[in-house]
Amino acid sequence: MADEQQFIEDGLQRTQIDEFFADELGRAGYGGMDVAKTPMGTQIVLKAEKPGMVIGKGGKNIRKITSTLESEFGLDDPQVDVQEVEEPDLNARIVADRLGNALERGWYFRKAGHTTIDRIMEAGAKGAEIVLSGKVTGARSRVEKFNRGYIKHNGEPAEDIVDSGVGVAVMKLGTIGVQVKIIPPEAELPDDFEIYEDVEVEDYVADTDGESVEELLEGEPEGEDAATEHGAQAPADDADDEDLAADVDEEVVEEAADEFEEVETPSDEDADVDIDDVEESIEEDLDEETAAEAEELMDEMDNADEEADDE
Repeated sequence: MADEQQFIEDGLQRTQIDEFFADELGRAGYGGMDVAKTPMGTQIVLKAEKPGMVIGKGGKNIRKITSTLESEFGLDDPQVDVQEVEEPDLNARIVADRLGNALERGWYFRKAGHTTIDRIMEAGAKGAEIVLSGKVTGARSRVEKFNRGYIKHNGEPAEDIVDSGVGVAVMKLGTIGVQVKIIPPEAELPDDFEIYEDVEVEDYVADTDGESVEELLEGEPEGEDAATEHGAQAPADDADDEDLAADVDEEVVEEAADEFEEVETPSDEDADVDIDDVEESIEEDLDEETAAEAEELMDEMDNADEEADDE
């Protein structure tokens, strides 16, 4: 058999055993079970509000349960251990069965829901939620919720910390489903924190670089101490300022001189040749422009004379 098929078979068998215990041990306050397979057989731990009723007179009921587990469910050498539930109001399975029985006896759903969730919180629970779904008061089904305290719905805490239980109330109008979720008082949530009063801070704050807690709490120093602490130098005297300014001026002059030396200056021969060439090009440009302007003037004068003759 494949592993996936084996997981399905184990889950189905576990559900069938749980339903069998719920039917047989309903009056004893059945509160759930834990099944563990061992080399010696199958270990089953039953949680009940009244362990005496589960065991029966002289162990009659427990022997009957053991034989049924072997014959109907095929368990090898089942070993049943019964444990008493210390606080039934904190067991979601027992609370759901009680609420379902109360609804079947005619309790109004609001009164039953508020009474039940108040008892859960009085028992010390951190949070609880009750959900009733079905034809609660009329022909149309609806959902009613009762919340108290703090409850988790998603994530790993909802699976590991929250205790869930389901019950059923068979009414004349139809079946009402009862779902109960409880966070027990000893549950440790990932977002829990504690506040300590009248304690020494040194017990919880580690020293940093040999500094005491008082120095850390005082904050950063002010003035000259703050400047020296962060690596800055303290202000110098007037004489030191003048020496510093003189040094800076000398450095600036030396840098300017170095840059001036790096600049290439043209020689005298290159300068003379360049000047003559420039003067000749300028004269040529002037002669061409003057000749063009003279021709334009002569053309305009000729045109004016011809217009005058025509008139």
